Amino acid sequence: MASFSFGTGNAAKLLRLPMYAVGRIGTALVPRGGTWVFGCGAGIGDGALALQREAHAAGHRTLWLTRSPQEEKDAKALGIRTCRRDGLRGWWATARAGVIVVTHGLGDVNRYGSSDGFVVQLWHGIPLKRIGLDSPVTAQVPARLPGAQLLRRLLTVAYRSAAQRIRVLPAASHRSRGRLESAFGLGDDRVVVTGEPRVDVLSAGTAQERRATASALLTRTGPLLSQQRVVLYAPTWRDGAADPAVPDAGQWVRIVRMLERHDAILFIRSHPLGEGSYAPPWSSGRVRMLSAELLADVTPALPRMDVLVTDYSSMAYDVGLLAMPVVYLAPDVEAYARERGFYGRYEDVAGADYARDWDGAIDQLDAVLGDDVARADRARRSAELSAHMHAHRDGRNAHRVYRAIRARGIPAPKGAR
Repeated sequence: MASFSFGTGNAAKLLRLPMYAVGRIGTALVPRGGTWVFGCGAGIGDGALALQREAHAAGHRTLWLTRSPQEEKDAKALGIRTCRRDGLRGWWATARAGVIVVTHGLGDVNRYGSSDGFVVQLWHGIPLKRIGLDSPVTAQVPARLPGAQLLRRLLTVAYRSAAQRIRVLPAASHRSRGRLESAFGLGDDRVVVTGEPRVDVLSAGTAQERRATASALLTRTGPLLSQQRVVLYAPTWRDGAADPAVPDAGQWVRIVRMLERHDAILFIRSHPLGEGSYAPPWSSGRVRMLSAELLADVTPALPRMDVLVTDYSSMAYDVGLLAMPVVYLAPDVEAYARERGFYGRYEDVAGADYARDWDGAIDQLDAVLGDDVARADRARRSAELSAHMHAHRDGRNAHRVYRAIRARGIPAPKGAR
């Protein structure tokens, strides 16, 4: 069972309302400075890291707000100054910041110090499933709470109010822009088509350099030979429910046999907020876990992948930048559409031939790994989907976001011309 859901998270927010009020009073009394503070719900990585590097290179003073000793260690290895997110120091750093950069929500930094700040919300992927104000789960609370309906309305108002702090929200394309404007209740003056900084690593440098970097990251799980095929399975989060696509014993046998036939490795990337029993009933070097603890940001590892298997992850849009074949495995489309919702029809992204279970997915994977024609067809479909959703693919998205921030009144660092 997953460790987090919107219901439990929102219940905690309601209990913290007095702290938000105190934090708002405090930030009204503290003048803001010129430091850029960064936070990311996935760790040291994602678009926040790309923009931090851009701001640091331009001469700005930057600070990363960390949540754990591991994040502090990861940031130190990259030469990034840090401060613990929680506590008085984290609040002070956020309250004094001239620019606040987040990727998931205001809880990426100190949630009580962001009032009246210049917030840059990078988000963490092109939405396929509905998010924010467009999704009924955003304001969900446990049904057992007294006055649940009133509390949902209160949370919706609070979410809309918090979203109004966002000054810059990058979009990958005009199609993505419309979804983000709707989800956050923002106008087109704040949602800008700059491309997403998080995918710059998929376009910068040469293909050989990107593949070498990705290979080095994946060898954290064990040896990976240059000729071996690599499959990535990335199921999305089920808001506290178990993933219905966990293979049974018989399917695990078929999966491993298929991997052996093609000399392939399967990496399983569960959502950081969820977990599932993704382990075969026996030890197999063909199946490896690629957890968030092992690799906080999976995007730099994508150039070494040969095939992506997913259901509703925005990663399906990203791998198209690499023309990577995608196999869609979605056993609960109808239920997910009813409870969460999609932007458009799922078939518009996955096609009509998506797999309903692992047996179907194995057959499709077998074809992609063993048939050049099938692989080329999937690669073409992936690239075409990406072309509709990514307006920029030059590795300079973070630079365009930086320019958009500066254009909205954020001054150059002291000493810069």
